[in-house]
Amino acid sequence: MSETIAALATAYGIGSVSIVRLSGKDALAISLKLLKLSNLEPRYAKLAKIYSLDDEILDEGIVIYFKAPASFTGEDIVEFQTHGGVMVSERILNELVRAGARLAMPGEFSKRAFLNGKMDLAKAEAMQGLITSKSEIAAKILTRQMQGDLSKFVGEIRSEVVKTLAFVETMIDYADDDLPANLLEQTKQMLLKNSEKLERIATLSEQRRGLIDGFKIAIVGKPNVGKSSILNSFLAYERAIVSDEAGTTRDRIEENFKIGSHLVRIIDTAGIRKDAGKIEQIGINYSIAAINEADIILAVFDGSNPSDEQDKEIIRLVSNSSKKAFFILNKSDLAFKFDINLDGAIKISAKTDTSVVLKKLEEYLKTQDTDEIMLSSNRQILSCKEASEALKRALNLLVESELELFAYELNAAIEQISSITKPFERSEILDEMFSSFCLGK
Repeated sequence: MSETIAALATAYGIGSVSIVRLSGKDALAISLKLLKLSNLEPRYAKLAKIYSLDDEILDEGIVIYFKAPASFTGEDIVEFQTHGGVMVSERILNELVRAGARLAMPGEFSKRAFLNGKMDLAKAEAMQGLITSKSEIAAKILTRQMQGDLSKFVGEIRSEVVKTLAFVETMIDYADDDLPANLLEQTKQMLLKNSEKLERIATLSEQRRGLIDGFKIAIVGKPNVGKSSILNSFLAYERAIVSDEAGTTRDRIEENFKIGSHLVRIIDTAGIRKDAGKIEQIGINYSIAAINEADIILAVFDGSNPSDEQDKEIIRLVSNSSKKAFFILNKSDLAFKFDINLDGAIKISAKTDTSVVLKKLEEYLKTQDTDEIMLSSNRQILSCKEASEALKRALNLLVESELELFAYELNAAIEQISSITKPFERSEILDEMFSSFCLGK
């Protein structure tokens, strides 16, 4: 990391302000070449003219110097806050490169912050998620991670497991030493407690991934029950073609919109029926796949006609799914003839008003909000699951007094837990050994 890097820190394009950021051991020296100044006072905003190396004025703006290690990357950083626009920032970047910097790779500033101990992986992922978050609740969860809630949760478990591993490795190497009588029971309780904590946070995060990514809602039903009409009503414009001809929707249509403070992605699927043609059958397969991947299912039926085998097949598919489902009886403006009792079914006319469905969805989404710690990526979820399983295997091996294999599983658990925040170093075990057991006196 000896090179000094430069990049545009604001979005590329037209705006009132652009920020060009420089980081590295030569950041100050390179910046002074463009400012024609002898020095900059750390953490003070200075209005200054910015020149090219050929003494051509490029702009006038605010310059701030952050002296290492009190900066985002832990290195010297200089920020040029210039007038917005593509050309101004590009010219300044070009001159910084001419003066000795190089253009940063994607994510390189954050990578340096991680390597210099300014943030861990959990905070880095939360920061990236916060930048791209599209809902209020996602921003709330990721802000908590930025403040270190997830890092603290992981750190506490990691500390307990490392301490146990250090003790076990001492037991293996110093078998003649007396051991506390209650050690076995304490270790069992620790393994069980932390395995359950990891499993719980992974399950909760999987179930409520929609809080981060946006909930997926699939609209399913047989042809001509009004699925596309409901989609168009939700979006308040004609997104899907509506026709009395069966099979009009052959591919799935996806759109994003907000329900309350939640971002949702709604999927209008092809009508499910058994006598479809080859092309239409592909769309129907997409519909069945949508049921599996959705967080919420809107199962739509024609309330103006008696039920048939297709309706029953859809009810079976939805009922066999573990997903939250709402049954909707459409065409309530016509005489009601549907003859299957669907508990909690919502009667609507998609032609006139679907607000009652949106209200029910908003009420349900509010119940999914949580103040508990959540994992923000599939990588974190998988790591917690594998760590939990390793602790369970370790518990069984402890009962069988297989201490070497027990230590192996603890190492595996620590590696998985550590992948969420920061890499595990063996020196942590040595530190724990010498501090807790006073070996080598």
